Amino acid sequence: MRASDISLYENKFHRFGIDALGKKFILKNFEVIVPDMPNLPVTLCRRENKDQSYFVKSISTKTKIVLHFTAGYLGGDIATLTQPGNLVSVPFVIARSGHIYNLWPSNFWSYHLGPGASGGNTLMSKTSIAIEISNIGPLIKKGDKMVTSYSTFDIYCNYSENEYFEKINNYRGFSHFAKFSPEQYLALRSLLKYLTWKYKIPYTILPKEKRYDVFTDSEALEFTGICTHVNFRSDKYDIGPAFDWNKIQ
Repeated sequence: MRASDISLYENKFHRFGIDALGKKFILKNFEVIVPDMPNLPVTLCRRENKDQSYFVKSISTKTKIVLHFTAGYLGGDIATLTQPGNLVSVPFVIARSGHIYNLWPSNFWSYHLGPGASGGNTLMSKTSIAIEISNIGPLIKKGDKMVTSYSTFDIYCNYSENEYFEKINNYRGFSHFAKFSPEQYLALRSLLKYLTWKYKIPYTILPKEKRYDVFTDSEALEFTGICTHVNFRSDKYDIGPAFDWNKIQ
């Protein structure tokens, strides 16, 4: 999908609540109070058929927040994260528009790190809150076009449209990544302020020199604050170096 078409695609989901697989959702807008900040707009996003089989209704103490990008587009993101009976999901998805979709209560849990995660997939998933930012992730230059790493037929933008991507030094095999939108940074910062306040998690970000390192098991167990998927898995590249950490500090 071209980056210039994403806004219309997201608006369609926000208006009709139908994901890429045709599943219907009930959407309800509300605001939460964030201390010392404007109220945070959030959209409850619940299955019309009341299916809740993609998360575990068990409360556990939260010690960290893990940032991901979806490697997709909103309708597909929601579809993937709400597959019936598939316990791989997150409570929050942030669209490129800045809309925050809440798929289920954040005091519950679902798997989001994967096999081999530092600290253990189950324990780390239970004790963390995952946020997915809708973003296609790594891009590949093909002639004068930028295509997604998942399909060379999926044209994201022209190479001249550098407002849509970041060129970086080689990171885990890729040198171009899709940019995050200004609206996403604003929404994410507010959401992080709210969640760290609500769950008494330190608003701590790893120092720059350790930001893309993989935790040891003991480091994963001991860390409290804000981290990313790459800190748990050497085969992942979200949230990646195209993310501007200064915008959420």
